[in-house]
Amino acid sequence: MKIIVHPKYKNQENSIPQLVTGFLTDGDLIVKGARNIIKSNFLGDEKVNIKFFQKPGWFKSIIYSFFRSTKAKRSFDYAKYLIKHAILTPFPIAYIENRTSFGLLKDSYYISQQVDYDFTIRELIHDPLFLERNIILEQFAEFTFKMHEAKVNFLDHSPGNTLVVKKDSGKYEFYLIDLNRMNFQNLSIEKRMDNFKKMWLSKTMVKVIAKAYAKLSNESEEKLHAILLEKTTQFKRKTTKKKYLKRKIGRK
Repeated sequence: MKIIVHPKYKNQENSIPQLVTGFLTDGDLIVKGARNIIKSNFLGDEKVNIKFFQKPGWFKSIIYSFFRSTKAKRSFDYAKYLIKHAILTPFPIAYIENRTSFGLLKDSYYISQQVDYDFTIRELIHDPLFLERNIILEQFAEFTFKMHEAKVNFLDHSPGNTLVVKKDSGKYEFYLIDLNRMNFQNLSIEKRMDNFKKMWLSKTMVKVIAKAYAKLSNESEEKLHAILLEKTTQFKRKTTKKKYLKRKIGRK
C-alpha cells in the first residue's frame, strides 16, 4: 500500500489507512457507480470524502502501473494545481494505491475534504425557472474563464462535476470535482468554447455564457456565440445519435 499525504495532514497520516481498510463497511454511501464508489467518513473531527477506483482490467493495470499516473494520483495532483491557481476544488488530503508484489495496480483511493454545497450545475441546466439562473451562469462563465487562463482543459466539464455554494444573494462559489481527466495547455478560443459543450446548454444559456465570457476575453460576443452554439449543437446531435443507435442495437 502506497500512501501519499498532503503536508497539511501529516499529523493524521496514521489515521488515513483506516479510511481504506474499513471502506466497504464504514461510512455513508454517496455514489455507487459501475467503476467507482464514493463514501463520506470522518478523519478525526473532519468529514471527508473517499473515492474508490476499482481494479482496472489487465491492460489498463499495466498502463497505470508503469506508464501513466493512476486516477487517484491524478486527482490528488490536479487538485493541488487548481488550488495553487486559486480555482476551488475540495481540498486534497491523500491518495492511496494498492499493488501486487509485481507492482501491478490493484485499486486506488482519493481522499478529499467534504464540501457542503447547495446544488450542482445540473439542477440549474434542467430548470429554466431556477432562482438567479442567469446570474449563476454569468459567474460560472467567469469561473470557467479563470480555469482556462490557468491553462486547465477540464475534459469532464459536465453539469454534475461543478458543485455550487451560495455565499449570499447574487454571489456563488464553484468547486470542480471528478478531476482525473485534465490537460494543461494554452487554449485557443475554439478549444475554450469546446470545453463548454458537455454542459448541454440551451440556446438561451449559450447567449448568457457567450456574453459573459466575451467581456472577460476581449473577443466579440457574436463570435463566441457562433462558436459556442455550433459546438453545443454538434455535441447534442452526436450524443443523441449514439443513444439512438444503442437503443436500436439493444432491440435486436
